[in-house]
Amino acid sequence: MIPEIRIEDYNYPLTDERIAKYPLPQRDSSKLLRYRDGKVDEFVFREIPDLLPENSIMVFNETKVVPARLHFERSTGAHIEIFCLEPVSPPEYNTSFASTEKCSWKCVIGNVKRWKSDTIALCNPENDATVAEMGLCANLLGRDDRTGIVEFTWKNGMPFSQVLETGGSVPIPPYLNRETEQIDLERYQTVYASIRGSVAAPTAGLHFTDDVLSRIKARGIDRENVCLHVGAGTFLPVKSSLVAEHHMHREPFAVTLDFLKDIRNSGKQVIAVGTTSVRTLESIYYVGVSIIETGEPQEVVQWAPYEREYKYSTGDAIDAIIDYLEKNGLDELKTGTSIIIVPGFKFRIVDLLVTNFHQPESTLILLVSAFVGGDWRTIYDYALSHQFRFLSYGDSSLLYRRQ
Repeated sequence: MIPEIRIEDYNYPLTDERIAKYPLPQRDSSKLLRYRDGKVDEFVFREIPDLLPENSIMVFNETKVVPARLHFERSTGAHIEIFCLEPVSPPEYNTSFASTEKCSWKCVIGNVKRWKSDTIALCNPENDATVAEMGLCANLLGRDDRTGIVEFTWKNGMPFSQVLETGGSVPIPPYLNRETEQIDLERYQTVYASIRGSVAAPTAGLHFTDDVLSRIKARGIDRENVCLHVGAGTFLPVKSSLVAEHHMHREPFAVTLDFLKDIRNSGKQVIAVGTTSVRTLESIYYVGVSIIETGEPQEVVQWAPYEREYKYSTGDAIDAIIDYLEKNGLDELKTGTSIIIVPGFKFRIVDLLVTNFHQPESTLILLVSAFVGGDWRTIYDYALSHQFRFLSYGDSSLLYRRQ
């Protein structure tokens, strides 16, 4: 049964000065709030290795942010901003990034009403020779209210990944109210990012340094990676008063066969780094159920966790995926999820969560509330009264799941 939740119940007073507009000089010098058994205390993030429970697995999202924002100009002089969301043709990220002449993407388009059917060219205000030689152009193949399908063409044989690196900019969150700067090229990216595809960073991971990761490893805590490409929908507010009327965005994710076996057989506590890792991990169960019931992995729809009671154990679901992958000679599960995690959600895999402080009335606040048994105000009241910094470049928290 879909929960009846009013988004206004998940509001709090976030003023502009509490939003971290820039990262701190050192990644691991941010504050760290710990919530455990209804109690809150605070540390510095670099202390996190000593705060983690022994005999645990820490799961990171290894997605990499791409410079997906491009600025074009019509012959009339009108400027069109194109924000690449996900590939359409070729549909696979790696194949699209490897394209050397053309590809098409689903995009958010700024000033789209000024763009008719003409071909538009990439802006080159600095008269950069590489940009000029590239000759990137865009054609609008079709659109709806929010997005459109854009075909990109270019002529110097670059892979599309390099086209974006040459002509694009990192799409930092709109609530920072500033243009992308040089510091964002390094700091709006985790130190372990490796698989291109996100248009927003999994920001809980921005606090980790190589030193912190080494000390986590030295404590004997296992490290595992998943990949969920973060979409622009992560910035979308819940505009409907009832959460049941909110449409959750789809995001592609991948987990390896080896990872699934480790999770299945270890018996260890699972620590998710970021809400994107939570969404990936908790979606695994419902993919497994779809294999049990239909023989094939299905994408996870938004309200699947709430529509009925599930009789299968977490082990049953993971075993089904492992068996499916092995029978089909696959070493990785690739699918998508539109899952929404709200109060009433039954967590099946994640025991602890590392996450930043999120926007009022957002789906991420709902996820945090679900994780801590509705006690999110204890956490946010403490952060507000103890000068914590908020949102993407802000401080962090280590949350223990509460029933």
